[in-house]
Amino acid sequence: MSKQDRVIIFDTTLRDGEQCPGASLNPQQKLEVARQLERLNVDAIEAGFAVSSPGDFEGVNRIAKEIKGRIIASLARSVPKDIEAAGKALKPAKRRRIHTFVATSEIHMKYKLRKAEEEILRIAVAAVKMARKYTDDVEFSAEDAARSRPELLYRIYEAVIDAGATTVNVPDTVGWAIPSQFGALIRGIRENVPNIHKAVISVHCHNELGLSTANSLAAVLNGARQVECTINGMGERAGNASLEEVVMALKVRKDLFKVEMGIKTEEIYRASRLVSKLTGFLVQPNKAVVGGNAFAHESGIHQHGVLMFKKTYEIMTPQEVGWGESKLVLGKHSGRHAFIARLKGLGFKLGDQQIEEAFERFKVLADLKKEVFDDDLTALVEDEISQERKRYSLEYLHVASGTGVIPTATIRLKSPDGKMLQGAASGDGPVDACYNAIDKLTGFKGKLNDYVIQSVTSGKDALGEVTVKLSAKGQVEHGRAASTDIIEASGKAYLNAINRLLYAKR
Repeated sequence: MSKQDRVIIFDTTLRDGEQCPGASLNPQQKLEVARQLERLNVDAIEAGFAVSSPGDFEGVNRIAKEIKGRIIASLARSVPKDIEAAGKALKPAKRRRIHTFVATSEIHMKYKLRKAEEEILRIAVAAVKMARKYTDDVEFSAEDAARSRPELLYRIYEAVIDAGATTVNVPDTVGWAIPSQFGALIRGIRENVPNIHKAVISVHCHNELGLSTANSLAAVLNGARQVECTINGMGERAGNASLEEVVMALKVRKDLFKVEMGIKTEEIYRASRLVSKLTGFLVQPNKAVVGGNAFAHESGIHQHGVLMFKKTYEIMTPQEVGWGESKLVLGKHSGRHAFIARLKGLGFKLGDQQIEEAFERFKVLADLKKEVFDDDLTALVEDEISQERKRYSLEYLHVASGTGVIPTATIRLKSPDGKMLQGAASGDGPVDACYNAIDKLTGFKGKLNDYVIQSVTSGKDALGEVTVKLSAKGQVEHGRAASTDIIEASGKAYLNAINRLLYAKR
């Protein structure tokens, strides 16, 4: 595979990513991320901005000492003290790169630098020449290149390559470009810089308009062979091009891009979670590739398709990026196929009628909860199985309770012969009132030996499971039921135990 067919992945999580407000990492944390980037097999790690602080210098220096086999880079403005600090911090690295930059857009030159084009050109060339004293690998960036005059870029890139730059970077520093424009800029550089064949064209895109990944990919299509990106798309303001998105786009659409990479994609998810943990920046659920819902399916149509053939709705496998299996989320949009598949996975073998009845109850529960978890499903199905022996079923329940109010429960039951029985009773609390009403309607005379309630799952909409133990005439039986309404679960569990006692007696 020729050099022109391979894309270099330059990770700047530890430099630009860390510049995200609130995301600062100490040197040890930086080293931990760098080790994971090494496992991910990125080509280059921009370890920091050595001159910016003693901590950043130490971080760059420790990574340069300990991470082997990767290019270790440090950013430096085009001023001597920055370049000197970068050179010293990177000295232990076997493969080191100084990444120097100066702004080239009219707005930056006029209002920030207050310098003319010719002076900017001289500064850029001098910075590259100085950086070459510390390393043969020098990258030059024309800050805000996307808003710079193309003819100036052509001149500067030609001059810095002649001065020794081996990589020329084209940053969309403020996320201003759109893919067609940015792709054309890269093509223009290839066609108008005479010595461009002596350097790698790199891109560094920001995400103000949500186009950083798209712009990076447009650049690759037009000849860029290094992409600068960050884990989880972290970075200044709206962030940088996301490494996981760029890498998987190049891999999944290899038919279009026709390039190779060295990334071990199975380490992507682990890298994402590590950076999220250390910075405290949570990954949004719908984030491409690494978000919690990236491989989750709730729609019945989608679930059926995935169960039949995964590629119907998955253009990459979760295993490719380090996830486990695809996730079939059971919710109100789920269908029978996913429901039955999950039951089989949990070890339940139900008859057709049991499945239909359990599915109907699942749909009712799914309307009450955003997601039905395995524990919810287990409780629901076991409750359904127990109903085979029922002699009484709960048809209606209303409880009045509160401070200064006598708790009262009104119950309607369906008897074994199909008759409706209704009555009310009071008690020390809503559960006691409910049980007194059931005793009154069923004629049960026994003892409640134990009552346990626990949350099956987490959250305010958690399914509550109630387990009771009743005894009557020397016979002891358990009853269990689950519901998002704990009074309803209490009543059903009590009835289940009564029905078991009656079944045993019969």
